[in-house]
Amino acid sequence: MADKNNLFQLAVTLLQQLISIPSFSKEEDRTADLINELLQQHGVVTHRKMNNIWAWNKHFDPNKPTILLNSHHDTVKPNSGYTRDPYDAKIEEGKLYGLGSNDAGGCLVSLIAVFLYFHDKENLKYNFCLATTAEEEISGVNGLELIIPELGNLEFGIVGEPTLMQLAIAERGLMVLDCVAHGRAGHAAREEGDNAIYKALTDIEWFRSFKFPKESEVFGPIKMSVTIINAGSQHNVVPASCTFTVDVRVTDAYRNEEVLQIIRQHVSCEVNPRSIRLKPSSIPKEHPIVQAGIALGRTTYGSPTTSDQSLLDIPSIKVGPGDSARSHTADEFVYVDEIREGIELYIKMLESIN
Repeated sequence: MADKNNLFQLAVTLLQQLISIPSFSKEEDRTADLINELLQQHGVVTHRKMNNIWAWNKHFDPNKPTILLNSHHDTVKPNSGYTRDPYDAKIEEGKLYGLGSNDAGGCLVSLIAVFLYFHDKENLKYNFCLATTAEEEISGVNGLELIIPELGNLEFGIVGEPTLMQLAIAERGLMVLDCVAHGRAGHAAREEGDNAIYKALTDIEWFRSFKFPKESEVFGPIKMSVTIINAGSQHNVVPASCTFTVDVRVTDAYRNEEVLQIIRQHVSCEVNPRSIRLKPSSIPKEHPIVQAGIALGRTTYGSPTTSDQSLLDIPSIKVGPGDSARSHTADEFVYVDEIREGIELYIKMLESIN
């Protein structure tokens, strides 16, 4: 199955089949079935946990490092602007239409094809671990995060997301903070109470103006934005509490835990992170897989959007066919030539380090 043209045809056909099956986050069982069956039909020994499928190359050698190939098969729900059937995967004028075609179907089927290309080969420098995962669109706990302990030691990862096959060598992390400023209730007509809004304003100004000492070479400073605020019950009552929400886009200069500690040292309000799971990630520009992409004419950049890359504690690069500007749009599509190019570029990059 090592012929690249056959792999391209397989990838396109598989993507059309995947699009025809609704696979919203947490409802990916049927697309997981399809991927599992296809891999087994090509002699791959598969493993499954919930709606996640993973496999290793045939001649896996525990003494060799392992490369992770990961993308997701869940989708968002189609938005109201669709003019086409989101599950009708037609190809028209070189465009393969359908929900999830661009995000991240084109990447997923390309990486499956690449895995099959290397699966039977002997004497590889690296092992390959393919992980096709669920719940990426909702940053769910039963997707990639669930199976990471099952995958063993990983040297580095390729995360398939639509990047026009350019190299995202860093990705911002995300923390959403629910903050509470505590005061004391009182009557607004008298000098009583401790206005929680005024206390919150001091902290909100800090979030607006604070500059973290370290800056990312790729992204620059961490970005913090207060996005929601709520306080008070009626005009004549001094509010005892004021809640506000802060969106924090963490760069690869810090870990989420460090950023949270610095914030708590500087503000007086109560700070409760919804999660610290979505970590910033990066890979050195000098890494062989990055240099392989650069040698093929690819450019590097930092991605402002989060993906399953945020769940990995290994160096990883986000790269794949398709364009992130098309993700979650009405009448979503991927060019079939992008899939062909994606397969070829993935293979060339990996062969140059193998």
